[in-house]
Amino acid sequence: MYAPGAVLALCLPCFLSGNVFGYDYGEDYSDSYYNEISNGDRLKTGATQIPCPPQDFSRWDKLFIMLEDSQMKQNMLVQQCEDMVKAEMDTIRKELHKLNNNKACVQASENTCRCVSEQMNHNLNQAMEQLREAADMYQAQNNETLQQLVQFSRNQASRLTKLESNSLLGASLGQVAMKSFSAYPKEQEASTTDSGKLERALMATAADLQRVHVQLALFQRATAHRYLPSGCEMALLFPMRSKHIFAEVSPSMSMSLQSFTICLWAKVTQSLNKTVLFSYGTKKKPQELQLLLARRSVLLTVGGETHLVEAHSVVTDGQWGHFCAAWSSEQGLATLWVNGENVARVPGVAEGHVLSGDGFILLGQERSRSGVYRDLDSSVAFTGKMTGVNMWDHVLEAERIKEYANHDGSCDCRGNVIGWGVSEIIPHGGAQYIN
Repeated sequence: MYAPGAVLALCLPCFLSGNVFGYDYGEDYSDSYYNEISNGDRLKTGATQIPCPPQDFSRWDKLFIMLEDSQMKQNMLVQQCEDMVKAEMDTIRKELHKLNNNKACVQASENTCRCVSEQMNHNLNQAMEQLREAADMYQAQNNETLQQLVQFSRNQASRLTKLESNSLLGASLGQVAMKSFSAYPKEQEASTTDSGKLERALMATAADLQRVHVQLALFQRATAHRYLPSGCEMALLFPMRSKHIFAEVSPSMSMSLQSFTICLWAKVTQSLNKTVLFSYGTKKKPQELQLLLARRSVLLTVGGETHLVEAHSVVTDGQWGHFCAAWSSEQGLATLWVNGENVARVPGVAEGHVLSGDGFILLGQERSRSGVYRDLDSSVAFTGKMTGVNMWDHVLEAERIKEYANHDGSCDCRGNVIGWGVSEIIPHGGAQYIN
């Protein structure tokens, strides 16, 4: 029977060498350790067995295999979402292309667009349900993985606490314990290093999972909004380029203004040399105020084309964009904003000018010089979608314009001259509201 002190001195090296965590250093290490004992010592010890045999734990392998599976499922889910959205957008683009090639679309546009809208709603509802189910499944898997990681981290902390307690206890044993401790400096250092690496890996994994959760939540909200930006529930659809298709706006106050800010969301199918977003004109000046697109550029005119502000390479066909134009008569300063970024700033534009108050506002088209609708020009007509049209009688601050360009929840902010959802906007021809 061994004395209690001798047993404790015999087992202390195992606790300090890292075997308390279950590390298996392999047969080579064990053999090399015991081969270092001299033959004389080997004869003395006789058939004494190893005090603390190494144990084979596979939880490390299982843990990292589980993390790899989670990453692979994440990539598969993101790829599936992208493929699903791309397929739906291709279907919509093909249907709109068929509408453009149909000569009888003007007469049957209302029924056709209604059918397309119902099909789009059905397809988007199915896609949203699939995405919600996939997101719930992936979130459940992530939560399970995080719980396992947290539990494993707690176990490691408990083992480190035991190791520190054993170290303090070994210090009281005197010279024998100190010799045993000095025989394993490299193993103790390796154990501490591995623990630090594990902690950093766990923190990085938790941060990655949190970012994936945020991205999935944003994508789910965008799908719930049926691809309409800014949280708007409806939009104006201009199905084709035609002089008969436009929308007329009735402002909430007089257009006799010395300053203004116009903001709107637009998704243009194809921008030509001149594509009208917003136009205000009178009998004497049919194009007194205009917000235009020209290929990949956005333009603003005040008081006629002689006062022109332009920003290049800021427009992309087939994508939603937030466009704002601001002007002040006092300083003649005109600015253009695209997606919350200031893209043009020009002083001396129509300085001292005052807009006439007896004109007409059109969306997707400009007033003809004769003032008759049948004389409108189809080559400048807008085709695509438009939403969140607002106008103020003053220049907005830069921070507010950036806030309105946010894709999530800024559609409730309305202008005092034109307020989306408040001011009367009447579609003509094949233009119609969709949701």
